[in-house]
Amino acid sequence: MPTNPTSATPGAAKPRTKHAALVRPTVGEFGRQELAILGAPCGKIKELVTRLLPYVSATLSVGYVDADHAAGDEADSGGAGGASPIMQAGARAELTDKIHFRRVDQRRELDGFAQKELLFHQSLVLVNGNHFRAKQQIIILDPAKPLDKKLDRLTDVQLILRPEGVTELPAVLQQHFAGQDIPTLALADTEAIADFIQGWWQRSLPPLRGLVLAGGQSQRMQTDKGRLNYHGLEQREYAARLLAQVCTDVHVSCRPDQVAELPAGLRPLPDRFLDLGPMGGILSAFQLDPNAAWLVVACDLPFLSETTLQHLVVNRNGAKVATAFQSPENEFPEPLITIWEPRGYGTLLRFLGLGYSCPRKALINSDIELLAAPDPRELRNVNTPEEAAAARQELL
Repeated sequence: MPTNPTSATPGAAKPRTKHAALVRPTVGEFGRQELAILGAPCGKIKELVTRLLPYVSATLSVGYVDADHAAGDEADSGGAGGASPIMQAGARAELTDKIHFRRVDQRRELDGFAQKELLFHQSLVLVNGNHFRAKQQIIILDPAKPLDKKLDRLTDVQLILRPEGVTELPAVLQQHFAGQDIPTLALADTEAIADFIQGWWQRSLPPLRGLVLAGGQSQRMQTDKGRLNYHGLEQREYAARLLAQVCTDVHVSCRPDQVAELPAGLRPLPDRFLDLGPMGGILSAFQLDPNAAWLVVACDLPFLSETTLQHLVVNRNGAKVATAFQSPENEFPEPLITIWEPRGYGTLLRFLGLGYSCPRKALINSDIELLAAPDPRELRNVNTPEEAAAARQELL
């Protein structure tokens, strides 16, 4: 009788798996936070988005997804379909610097992976739901575009908009939404709709987890910087206690050989991206949980206080790739006391793919929130025995 290869027999080989057991980011059709708008003719949907943008674009980076059937019809009848002469001549991609904005035209299949890639940098994506699906929806009760044949697209409706003269939900929608309490607003009340969207977006802000970077070689210090004592306990434990005041939980990024020596109570996170310095620790944290924001603190900051961390958290901008302090020495961001939002995962991987392992370079070239530190002296890191001795004297 053949044995079951998946049975838990002691000493038996683990069943073969085709793919690595990676935690995937929670992303919709186009982005992490997206809303399809449907239930009205396409022109009215675009008009609504145009009204909303002045209210929401000040705080959110907004992308819009739509289809252009007129261009398709033109191409089907032998026309250019909106393509430039360069694209018509055979180019697969054309990047044009329009001075005030950049335009990229491409001939490629818009599959689910490409959609997410193209709109990666947007903190909110609004979608014409007549043509495309999205994870969550806003519906308009326009009699000209009833939704009775699109109920399968109404998977998670967040808001119902009533045009002037419409007072009741159609019977088919009453049945579809039975037991749900969905907010309703007037379609003409642009400011109220914008406020709702911003509130919905804020409620979706990812949780904040803490990461102490303590896996370096400490070559200049000639001993493990994380094990130095400035406050009556090891510095890596001191940093973890600071982070615990503002984060849901805290991990200590370390080399695999350091796990056994960590003080009791600390949660080790061995590097999974090896020999990359701090970037390897940050990427390892995102591999553990790509749906969280990670507040990263290096272990060599003995002057850092809870007050400064609280300032960083209070001023966190979840619509950006990261929130960081400006270095007291120059205009650049400090990458090792930074809140990295989930979008930071893809950003760091992109820079790594281009051959760069410097988190600061990623911050400098990304859309981030840059803050002045309440006390710039707290950002001073300690890298040599002489600096450590001086720090102990200052902290007495």
